[in-house]
Amino acid sequence: MARPTVLFLLCSSLLFAVTCALELNGKISWNDVCPDYKQLGRARVVLDDGDLSGSVVKDGSFSISNVSVGTHVLSVLAHDHWFDQLRIDVIDKTTIEVRPYVVGTPLNPPSQVLLAYPITVEAKGKYNYFVPPESFNLMGMLGSPMMLIMILGGAMVLGLPYLMKNMDPEALAELKDQQAKMSQMQNAMTSGDFRGLSALMAAPEDNRQNQPATQSPSTGKAQGGKGRSNKHKKH
Repeated sequence: MARPTVLFLLCSSLLFAVTCALELNGKISWNDVCPDYKQLGRARVVLDDGDLSGSVVKDGSFSISNVSVGTHVLSVLAHDHWFDQLRIDVIDKTTIEVRPYVVGTPLNPPSQVLLAYPITVEAKGKYNYFVPPESFNLMGMLGSPMMLIMILGGAMVLGLPYLMKNMDPEALAELKDQQAKMSQMQNAMTSGDFRGLSALMAAPEDNRQNQPATQSPSTGKAQGGKGRSNKHKKH
């Protein structure tokens, strides 16, 4: 007794779904972005990510069969153009509501804006698959950081001999001494001689510590000279 009842309910639900299913009709409106079917190419209109679909014919019209009662999202799939998505609410066999839909937003609550039925959609933009290569830009190349560093380094190389020629001999000798020390430090770093590197780095500190010691004998002599001069004055 239970099995006939279950079969009857299943058949009734299937019959209800078939009788409530309808055909969804619409058309693509040609505009400046997509002026005709030739520009559009092969395109399909799908419901709910491809559960149901229909092809677009040459006059731009389309139809999707066996659409059930409920809420659906309509999309147009084309190779070169993109379209806005629409929310389709099939309330019954005679009542269909069309609303705009923004991708990523929840379906509920529905938008208060109602669009006309049969559905009308138009291309909103065209995909650009080809990006032209950038042309040669001299100012952009000269303004890059690497180019500025190269220009500055070249100017220093060209101007350094002139600066060294006009430098004071003592300052020139000190500069050459520093350059020699820098060269020795670089050689020590590349060869892994850390003892030599530490000795080179400690050399300036040793020179600073030895400077007061070299001045003390002269000051002592000066003081001794003053003492002898004072003794001569007393005599």
